Amino acid sequence: CKVGKSYVRPEMVLPDSLAQQQDSASIADEQWQAVYTDNTLRSLIDRALEYNKDMLIAAARVKEMAAQKRISVANLLPQLNGRVEAEREVENHGGHSRDVGNTYEAKALLSWELDLWGNLRWKKAAAVAEYLQSVEAQRALRMTIVSEVAQAYYELVALDTELEIVRQTQKAREEGVRLARIRFEGGLTSETSYQQAQVELARTATLVPDLERKISIKENDIAFLAGEFPTRIERSRFLQELDVPESLPVGLPSGLLERRPDIRAAEQQLIAEHARVKVAYTNMFPRLSLTGQFGLESDVLSNFLQSPYSLLNGAVLTPLFNWGKNRAALKAQKASFEAEVHSYEKAVLNAFKEAKNAIVDFNKIKEVYQLRLKLERSAKTYVELAQLQYINGVINYMDVLDAQRGYFDAQIGVSNAIRDELIAVVNVYKALGGGWQVEK
Repeated sequence: CKVGKSYVRPEMVLPDSLAQQQDSASIADEQWQAVYTDNTLRSLIDRALEYNKDMLIAAARVKEMAAQKRISVANLLPQLNGRVEAEREVENHGGHSRDVGNTYEAKALLSWELDLWGNLRWKKAAAVAEYLQSVEAQRALRMTIVSEVAQAYYELVALDTELEIVRQTQKAREEGVRLARIRFEGGLTSETSYQQAQVELARTATLVPDLERKISIKENDIAFLAGEFPTRIERSRFLQELDVPESLPVGLPSGLLERRPDIRAAEQQLIAEHARVKVAYTNMFPRLSLTGQFGLESDVLSNFLQSPYSLLNGAVLTPLFNWGKNRAALKAQKASFEAEVHSYEKAVLNAFKEAKNAIVDFNKIKEVYQLRLKLERSAKTYVELAQLQYINGVINYMDVLDAQRGYFDAQIGVSNAIRDELIAVVNVYKALGGGWQVEK
């Protein structure tokens, strides 16, 4: 018999929905190649999944736990060993009675512990759960690597876009300095406007090396994720070339428990702890082991093959009195299981928090993008009008500079909004548990 109740998942009252609209479909059901359509990004993710050092460590961990699982299965079965031995014993008591004894043995040793109460089977269940936990941990890491590479890639392209905006602004500032100098030398404006134009040009120029530094560091980060030495990363030219979906189906709340590998890993850890409680409980019951030896044994080598030997032994080992050690071990294991229940519940709560936050971010960032896009268009019109009025002498150069600063900030704001939209898609996909699937 197998003493102890089977594992039952802790009951948790899940939210009615993840978003305002209930939908059985989920973007997490899509392969990551369908979500990240940029070919360069796909290539980076493929390289990271194959060569990332954390992924390789996780793969080795899965192999280790698979071997441990095999050991636990083997412990349930009879063990057969062989032994060949030759021994010579010399005795000489008092120095006058030398005695030489030889022994020759060739035996097969059979041993088997009968799993009366399920002790070994619970150990096997714990080992299987630990193996599955390592598999789910590998999948969770895969999901994380996919999202980290995608986010770093979008941030890199965003930095490229920002650098391009700065360089375009720098060219506009150079043109502004040229016009201010002409108007100053022609006596149309004061030297103040000319000097202010030079200040703005110098201020814009200082942004270039800082952005180049950030770009180089981000490239190094992506190379590290891909398991490579620092190198230049190929990428799309501008953020506007990358597609942002209009909406994302999020699926049902119950699907989150089955989809997210980190939750599945937490549950497998809980199953292992549950099995260890049963192991500690069955340790208080008697254990029966059978031992058999079959072979040849002789003290003379000449008749070794005519000297059969056999031994059968059955032993029952039961705890009688050990100062409460077994009961204390059971209480400790129950407390460990209780803590693991709370850890599992925490993992579930964290998953729903991440999913809800990611969905809210995606929806609100789209609103932010639309507003910033309107601002950028208005700021561009304002700059064009201000420059025309300045050339005609209607306004002074400070008004032009204010318009240019506003347009520059609006351009950066739009670029950042596109970047944030793309990263929001990454976060929703990850929070819903997408990206870990092994391609068939």
